[in-house]
Amino acid sequence: MLLHTAGWYNRIVRVYTDISKAEKSQMIEALNSHRVNTLGELRRIEKAFAKLNSPDVAAPMTAAWSYYVNSHGLLTELRGLTKNYPFSSECIEEAKRRVYADPESNRSWNFCWLVLNKIQQDQLLAYYAQHQASQPAMWGGRAPSSDGVTQLKNAFVAEWHWAIQQMLRHWDQPPCR
Repeated sequence: MLLHTAGWYNRIVRVYTDISKAEKSQMIEALNSHRVNTLGELRRIEKAFAKLNSPDVAAPMTAAWSYYVNSHGLLTELRGLTKNYPFSSECIEEAKRRVYADPESNRSWNFCWLVLNKIQQDQLLAYYAQHQASQPAMWGGRAPSSDGVTQLKNAFVAEWHWAIQQMLRHWDQPPCR
């Protein structure tokens, strides 16, 4: 869902280097109330806040990224990019679990980036694509051939990998401390 109803969003992200206190407050309120709920919108605000170099924006931004991932915003956007082979919710849940367990995860405030990066680094796509492709439901209840499973797995991996890359393109550099 995109929220542009009051026009405030376009005004506050137009110039990152010249944000008034009122605009900063509006952005923080938008994050806290979850009115900003797509990766693109969150990234625009994150970029604006990065130029401010103000410590009071860190907590709302971190909370907004966590909410985006945990409220299935990330899954919804990934599934919007993977219409032929819907992205695996289990893959995201496993990546989240691994991020929580990883002591290095405190290197970034951006939970979304950490999850996407974990999917890529730990090569979770192939495992979950194999799992999906092997499900009897994918084959109308009949047992699939190993060649059929391999072909379907490769189709899942190709589309899912493309979607992950599209999401990661929003960062020109890792959001790390």
